[in-house]
Amino acid sequence: MAKISVKLDLNENLFQKDPQETDLGRNIVRHSILLIDELGFEKFNFKKLAERIKSTEASIYRYFENKHNLLIYLLNWYWEWMKVRIDFNTININDPIQKLDLTINIIVDTANRNTTIDFVDEDILHRIVVAEGTKAYHTKSVDKDNQDGFFLSYKSLCKKVADIVLEINPHFPYPRTLASNLIEMGNNNQYFAEHLPRLTDIQYSKGNISEQAIELLKYFAYGAIYANHSKIKQKNGQMKFKPHS
Repeated sequence: MAKISVKLDLNENLFQKDPQETDLGRNIVRHSILLIDELGFEKFNFKKLAERIKSTEASIYRYFENKHNLLIYLLNWYWEWMKVRIDFNTININDPIQKLDLTINIIVDTANRNTTIDFVDEDILHRIVVAEGTKAYHTKSVDKDNQDGFFLSYKSLCKKVADIVLEINPHFPYPRTLASNLIEMGNNNQYFAEHLPRLTDIQYSKGNISEQAIELLKYFAYGAIYANHSKIKQKNGQMKFKPHS
């Protein structure tokens, strides 16, 4: 399979030196993905990464201030790649429902089976996003990180999905909420299926969990988009759903 060279536009605050521009930088990215997947983010550190790439910790610190920034960099790479794939797969499609179907497929599994990025294993990076993704913003530093633009790629991705939702139903009141929830739901339920199976209805015994996750996301997405809000009534200060007559 031919390898291609891809350089994504990532926030410069994430790194000291752009790792995409040098062999060492790309090697740092390549092996950090492999090592985080192997050890988990908690046990991963720059000393172990330096040993893996036969370099020094100092050389890694020239690219990333700390391992938290490196994790967010990897997640930003994934979010940007997801946006690229959504654009590529929907560019000539006018039907917004078909667009959302394709987008949900990409949300569940962003790895592009038809191409291999030179220094990123998208399959393994996808596993990291599923297992470690929430650690990027469930932190005490989230507000500062947000001010530094660490999550602009994620926000842009959610806006892209939200815009497709609004193409289907321009009056849908919660497009950004639905967009972010679809992305998180796709990740969480695949993780739950593997590690906390009583928290999801996706089951390994039922076959491919990606296919189940896609059906799950479609169920919630279209159920929300096409919800008949005229059937929802206020009663005693609480929202009540009035069944179809």
